[in-house]
Amino acid sequence: MKKRFKYLSCFLAVLFSLVLCFLLQSEPPIASEKIRGKATFTTQIQATSNRVQSRSPGVTDSLRDFQKTEFYRTIVDNDLFRPLGWSPPRPTETYHLLGTIIPKDGSTEAQAILQSTTARTTYIVRIADTLDKDTILIDIQPKQVTLSKAGQQRTLRLDTAPWIR
Repeated sequence: MKKRFKYLSCFLAVLFSLVLCFLLQSEPPIASEKIRGKATFTTQIQATSNRVQSRSPGVTDSLRDFQKTEFYRTIVDNDLFRPLGWSPPRPTETYHLLGTIIPKDGSTEAQAILQSTTARTTYIVRIADTLDKDTILIDIQPKQVTLSKAGQQRTLRLDTAPWIR
């Protein structure tokens, strides 16, 4: 019986110390006002008034949109229910280079054979031809072409070993 009393008293002492530590760390707002002075009380009032102002109709729509999107950005980026080791898919090219035709004489123009990865459509194009509404072929070199899409240039290279995949 004495052993049980010892264990029970030790358990209650540890529990009491944990409760006491918890209570000392989280001060009630009135106690913090008395201890720290008016500064804490005024910052609490300012924080409350800022929350009220953000809900008022006078706040601009762009601020509301920012609060909606950026607040949840961390949750969207780090989804709890994704499988372990998940990484976002890499963006794929919209066009794949199948080949280039570079003439040896200057009488004909260089041509490139491109395939659309989404529609599986094959194009035979020359320099300054448009592939879609904002993609233009700028340059054709042996085994590579340069495309311009919305002002950004990117180079597509010919895959010389497709059977290795």
